Formats: sequence, structure tokens, C-alpha cells
Amino acid sequence: MPADSLQMQVERNGDGQFVKGQSGNPSGREKGSRNHATVLAEQLFDGASGALANKALQMALAGDATLLRLCLGCIIAPRRHRPTAFSLPPLATAADGAPAMAAIAAAASAGTLSSAEAAEFSQIVDAFLRALEAGEIEARLQRLESVSGLAR
Repeated sequence: MPADSLQMQVERNGDGQFVKGQSGNPSGREKGSRNHATVLAEQLFDGASGALANKALQMALAGDATLLRLCLGCIIAPRRHRPTAFSLPPLATAADGAPAMAAIAAAASAGTLSSAEAAEFSQIVDAFLRALEAGEIEARLQRLESVSGLAR
């Protein structure tokens, strides 16, 4: 007899194994429960965290490159994407694609955009052109179907 009544609800095959796709713990982990190892580590370092931080800072200031990188990584947040002053020309038709790509290339060569930013803007233009192409193919298909008498 299972200790937990929920275990009785889980389907098992003839060998007593769980049926594929069926969880052994259907109710899941309790909300708010914490990993046992994390709780033990917090208890271990609870009183010594200030001393450890001071020692790490002393070692970093003494020239330990690894600890210096670790300390700076905690103080200074990782660099995220920054907003750019570049304004993508408006895209309304397929003819707008070439001028937009030319503007992206000009901004990248002038240093206004990084190569990564230029690549992202280029992907936007490419996705826009693909969407236009898909819409054009759909319109052509509908016209062909209406002319030939085929209906969807």
C-alpha cells in the first residue's frame, strides 16, 4: 500500500513501471519548498558571509584576477543591449527594402550601428520582405483559384 494516496492514481504497466508520459509525482513539488543543499549551504555561510566577502575583496585588491573578475561581475551588471539612435526607414512596400538596407549599411560603416545591431536590423527588413512575399503568393493563388473555378 503506497504511503501517499496520490501514488495510487498514477498508472503503471504490468512490470510496475510508470506509464510513458505519466509523472510519478502528479501533484509536483510543493510551492515554496527549497532545495535541501541550498538550505544547508545558507546555514553554513550564514554567520561568515561578511568575513568571506571581506576576504574575497582583499584577495581581489591584492591581484587575484579570478576574484577581481568575480567581484566586478557582482558590482557591475553585465552589459545589455543599449537603445540606438538609428531610425529604420519606414517599410510599406517591397521597394522600401533596398533603401532600408542601404541606410543600415551606411550607419554600420559610419559607426552609428555595431555589426550586431546592423545584423538585427537587417533581419527585420528580411522578415518584412518575406511577409510581403508570402502575402503576394497567397493573393496570386486566390486569383488563380477564382479564375479556374476552384474554391477552397
